[in-house]
Amino acid sequence: MKRIVLFLLLVSHFQVGYTQIIKGTILDKSNDLKINFASIYINGTSVGTNSDQNGNFELDVTKYGSLPLTISALGYNSVTLKDFSREKPLEVYLTPKTFELNEVFVVAKSTVKERKANLKLFRDQFLGSSYNGQNCVIMNEGDITFKNGTSHDTLKTFASKPILIVNNALGYKITYYLDKFEYYRKSKSFLYKGSAIFNEDLTSEITNKKFFEKRRKIAYLGSRSHFFVSLWANKLKSNGFTIRNSEDQILNYEDIVIERSGFKKYLSYKGNLSIYYLSNSPNSLIELFKTKDPVFFDSSGYFDGSGVKVIGQMAQQRIGDLLPYDYRLK
Repeated sequence: MKRIVLFLLLVSHFQVGYTQIIKGTILDKSNDLKINFASIYINGTSVGTNSDQNGNFELDVTKYGSLPLTISALGYNSVTLKDFSREKPLEVYLTPKTFELNEVFVVAKSTVKERKANLKLFRDQFLGSSYNGQNCVIMNEGDITFKNGTSHDTLKTFASKPILIVNNALGYKITYYLDKFEYYRKSKSFLYKGSAIFNEDLTSEITNKKFFEKRRKIAYLGSRSHFFVSLWANKLKSNGFTIRNSEDQILNYEDIVIERSGFKKYLSYKGNLSIYYLSNSPNSLIELFKTKDPVFFDSSGYFDGSGVKVIGQMAQQRIGDLLPYDYRLK
């Protein structure tokens, strides 16, 4: 009997030791008032919660303990916490968006024809022109507004509420918090910033699971997530990837990865990396910013995008090709 009790105590201690519960309070930076119904989540996953009427929250991040925490709320700029205490309660301050009322007032003057054209441009660039992107539906397009820059070269897009997306190709429902979107007509380029939480897997409702599995596999193979998952596991070659430097020399795991305590890994190299995936010519290019520290990446496929620039095939994937970090090939 004593042995059984001791065993149960050991199991309980083991489980507690490996459970990460983050607690905290969300506040308005301008007046210190507590913000209710703020979203606290791990970007690119289904792990998230909302703050209560007193701005307090509690979230189990055991599955993604090393990934940043993102906080979003209606009318505020999102905040992403990379380095924070997971043992003490957090106090997170959000900055109100000051532009929304002025922007909406200006945009309201646009014609129906202009809005229709802007919506199409936004869908194509934001969701993507791939099969997956074209089979996405934005459920609340009425919450999206546009404004042209003074030179009419730049189109800015704002969303007064989170963008609700149903991906009918990959079988997911996504809530996307858009912080910034600008399209430059002359160069036909754009930039966007935001974060996503996967709310629902539609395979639990729709019987055609094989279709979703096929589309997800196509979206995953050769993607940024696939590359970083392969790099973390030191399985680049077996997963079809080859890395070369500017002198066309093949690089191995040991040449570009730094391992640190706590099983954390970082991408580090002086120069650009050409990525080959099942090809004799480079599919993509990873440029590491010289002013940044080594780039943290995780076994889930997450990587710190602030320290690198991805060009080529990997960069072509848009919101319509997103997969949650817990996706794995079957």
